[in-house]
Amino acid sequence: MSQLQDNFGRRFHYLRMSVTDVCNFKCSYCLPDGYRPDGKPSFLTLSEIANLAAAFAKVGTQKIRITGGEPSLRKDFTDIIRVVADMPNINTVATTTNGYRLAQNAQEWYDAGLRRINVSVDSLDPRMFYQITGENKFDQVMRGIDAALDAGFERVKVNAVLLKHLNDKDLPRFLHWIKQYPIDLRFIELMETGLGHDYFNKHHLAGATIKAHLLENGWGLDQAAIDDGPAQNFSHDDYQGRIGLIMPYEKNFCASCNRLRVSAKGKLHLCLFTEHGVDLRDLLQSESQQAELVSRLHQQLEQKKATHFLHDGVTGVTQHLASIGG
Repeated sequence: MSQLQDNFGRRFHYLRMSVTDVCNFKCSYCLPDGYRPDGKPSFLTLSEIANLAAAFAKVGTQKIRITGGEPSLRKDFTDIIRVVADMPNINTVATTTNGYRLAQNAQEWYDAGLRRINVSVDSLDPRMFYQITGENKFDQVMRGIDAALDAGFERVKVNAVLLKHLNDKDLPRFLHWIKQYPIDLRFIELMETGLGHDYFNKHHLAGATIKAHLLENGWGLDQAAIDDGPAQNFSHDDYQGRIGLIMPYEKNFCASCNRLRVSAKGKLHLCLFTEHGVDLRDLLQSESQQAELVSRLHQQLEQKKATHFLHDGVTGVTQHLASIGG
């Protein structure tokens, strides 16, 4: 079957697949009031996930990231990893987690087939970590990162959302940390969502300021791999770790887009912003529906826009990023 490609020549090798929108943290930039269920949850079942992954594998997907919410809240999370990892043509299985269950499960997840892991750590100051996340679990999360390295993960990525007046003074502490540890540190520029206009105006910090600092201090820009996300990655000979910058407001950010998203309730999202998503769940009930599912994917790619329109102040219908996996 032909690879997924849009009208702008972009090919999509990377699927971000949400398995729940439930989260037990209350991060100020995402779920400041905590998770609020919208009726009784009806998230994708294990068999639906298998059928979804199989269809994407047939059309060129090489990497699947299992996301949330907090994906490890699912009791069958290890089974989900195993099902995706056993899928032909899927070369990389990844997840993004807040890390609160990582210390006790890192080895189990690795043995099931997980190979890349992103842990959200918005500050290395325990007090600031608590202020941003609403949870006093800094030490627990840091133990989880150590456990992931011990389990065999070649590299662990740490995500930190850049927040002016909050964690913007943490760069020296982060740099000191990754000098001795093989951590891929990623700074993510704050994006405005439907509920976050005032918060965005108060705390948005352009990633370009960090980029300029890195280039002035001997960091070099790495060449991107085919299944990499949108981060610009930087390395330095004196550091074991690396730094990635995700800057959605930078010119041409969307030109290299290679990812699609499916929500925990089975909706395809061509972009984080601007659209409601297209239901796929009716075609996830049996393997016999694979051809029709693939056809729907190709049809929807014809609707994908050239850009996210964030520069024009269009934040779309997404109220918070946890609802479709970030």
